[in-house]
Amino acid sequence: MDMKTRSLPEKIQSLRINGPRLWDSLMELAQIGATAKGGVCRLTLTDLDKQGRDLVSRWALEAGMTVVIDKIGNGFLRRAGRDNSLPPVVTGSHIDTQPTGGKFDGNYGVLAGLEVVRTLNDAGVLTEAPIEVAWWTNEEGSRFVPVMMGSGVFAKAFTLEHAYAATDTDGKTVQAELARIGYIGAQEPGDHPIGSYFETHIEQGPLLEDHDITIGVVTGVLGIRWYDCVVTGMEAHAGPTPMALRKDALQVAAALMQEVVACAHRHPQVDGQNHGRGTVGMVNVHPNSRNVIPGRVKFSIDLRNASDALCEAMDADIRAVAARLSAESGLPIEITPVSAYPAQPFHADCVEAVGRAAAKLGYSHMPVVSGAGHDAVYMARLAPAGMIFIPCKDGISHNEIEDAKPEHISAGCNVLLHAMLERAGVVAG
Repeated sequence: MDMKTRSLPEKIQSLRINGPRLWDSLMELAQIGATAKGGVCRLTLTDLDKQGRDLVSRWALEAGMTVVIDKIGNGFLRRAGRDNSLPPVVTGSHIDTQPTGGKFDGNYGVLAGLEVVRTLNDAGVLTEAPIEVAWWTNEEGSRFVPVMMGSGVFAKAFTLEHAYAATDTDGKTVQAELARIGYIGAQEPGDHPIGSYFETHIEQGPLLEDHDITIGVVTGVLGIRWYDCVVTGMEAHAGPTPMALRKDALQVAAALMQEVVACAHRHPQVDGQNHGRGTVGMVNVHPNSRNVIPGRVKFSIDLRNASDALCEAMDADIRAVAARLSAESGLPIEITPVSAYPAQPFHADCVEAVGRAAAKLGYSHMPVVSGAGHDAVYMARLAPAGMIFIPCKDGISHNEIEDAKPEHISAGCNVLLHAMLERAGVVAG
C-alpha cells in the first residue's frame, strides 16, 4: 500500500482533538519540577525526569498503547494499526527541560502525539499503519552532552558507549543514571522501525507571532558553523600611547564582529527570505584592564543558513573580511572551526502533508525554517520527516515565562492529527 499520501474518508475530515484535555495534560506534566516563576526544571535522568516518564507511560497504557524502552532510554508508545507489519508513523519530542525551562518546549510534541491517539480512540478510528509517540532522552543537553543524545544514538550519529560515558558536573554518568531511574531498556537503539516522523513544537522564535500566523510549515533546519576567533595586538598604556601607534586588538575585533552580523544579511535564501544568521555571543578581552590597550581578543562566531552551500558561502565571506582587516591593521587574525552541523531539509511528502492539513483545517500558515536543533533533525536521516510550529509569546523559550495560547496548542495538534492520518491511512472511522 502506498505510504506516501492517502485521501482521508469524508467522515474523518471533521475530526478534531480535545483541546482542553491536551492543555490539562500539559499543565499536569508541568507540575513535575514546577518552579516558582511558572516554569519547569526537570533535568534529564533525574528523579523528576523519572516521574515525568512514569506519568506519560501511565497515560499511554491507559490509552491502550504498548510501551517499549531502548538502551538509551528512548520511549516508544505504540497504537496498533490494521497492518502491524508496516513501519509506524511516529511523532514525538522530549520531556526533559532546561534548568529554567518552560511548560511547552518538547513536552508539547510528546503530549500532542498522545492526544492524537486519545482522539482516534474516542472516534473509533483504526489506521492502516501503527501510530507511535516517541520521547527522546536528553534532547536539551543541559545536564549531559551531546545535545539530542537519544535521537543521535538512535540515528547512529554517535555510539551508545559514547553517550553512556558522558558525565554531569558531579561526575555521574548517563549509564548509571539511566539504570538508577530504571530506564535502560532491552531494545538496541536504531532497531525500532520508523515509516515517517512528525514533530510538533513551539517556534522558539518571533516570526509566526510577528506575522500573526498560526501554523509554521517547517521546511528544514538551518546548518550551523561555530568558530573561535582570536585577534592578536599589543598591550600598551592607554595614556602615553598615541592613537596612530596603537595595536588595539579590540578595535579590529569589533570591526570583524560587525561583519559577522553583516555577513548574515549578505547571504539570503534563494526565495528571498533571509535565513542567514550571524552571532557573536562570547567575548574575552585580555588583559581586560581599564587603562590598558587590549592586546588579545578571543570571541565566538556562530553562522547559520538554510543550506550547506549558503553556510559555506558565509564561511568564505567572513574569512575574506578577516584577511582584509588583518592586512589593513597589521594584526594577525586566526579563525578556528569548533563544530559544524549540516543543514537538514525535511522530506517534501511530510512538509506537504503539514501544509495540506493546515489549509484543510482553515489555519493561517507559512513556510518557516528552524534556527534551533530538534530530534527531527536526526530522524530525517532515517525516514521522511517534517515539523509543525506554533507561535510562542514574544518568541521566548528556554525561559520560565515561555508561553503559548491554548488555541494555538490545539491548532498544531489538529494539524498533526491530519498529517499523521494522511501518512498512516484510515481503515475505519
